[in-house]
Amino acid sequence: MAITSKLTAIGIIALSLTIGFLSFYLLRDLPKEEKKKHLEELTSQLINFVLFIWLGKIILNISIFISDPLSVLAYPSDSKAFYLATVLLSFLLVYKTKRKNLEVLPILESFVHVFLISSFVYEFIQLVIEENRYALGYLVLLALLIGLFFFLTERFTVPILLIIITSIWSVGMLVLLYVQPFVTVFGYMMTPWFVMLFSITSVGSLTYKIRGRDT
Repeated sequence: MAITSKLTAIGIIALSLTIGFLSFYLLRDLPKEEKKKHLEELTSQLINFVLFIWLGKIILNISIFISDPLSVLAYPSDSKAFYLATVLLSFLLVYKTKRKNLEVLPILESFVHVFLISSFVYEFIQLVIEENRYALGYLVLLALLIGLFFFLTERFTVPILLIIITSIWSVGMLVLLYVQPFVTVFGYMMTPWFVMLFSITSVGSLTYKIRGRDT
């Protein structure tokens, strides 16, 4: 039963991400080669993120891992591993931006597209099929963000667009965390401190990027 539940959860995430990537390929107004480049980079970073979650799970349970590695690897990842993976991936992107001249802003814009669509599909499945009534609030927030994202894409520069989306997502998440017992992102529990830290770091970095361009 536990194995079936775990495989079902993985399948729902995989389906959601597939639809997110497909929507990016079909809806984004970019040259075909640029779409392919963005998809390859996003896929690469998704794989890195999964590896970082596994690494985070090992680091956070290092004493158990030393004595019984299989028990740690078989145990589902928790939110702490998700948070640590987010930090590690952020460091990797900073490194690639500085050392390998990665144009990170277009990749982040593409990521937001995939993330919003994938998250919407995931929460829709949670609400309709899994009958998780707490998915409704986040589903409404995602619908609002998707509408804003497509409406504002051609009206603002990428950094401004990302600041707007990140800010509204963060405020919406904090409101949901206040009125609901819990809020999850792809099954991982969110906490107010993580949402605030993510918001401050993201908006601060984007603001710094804007000022760097203006000087």
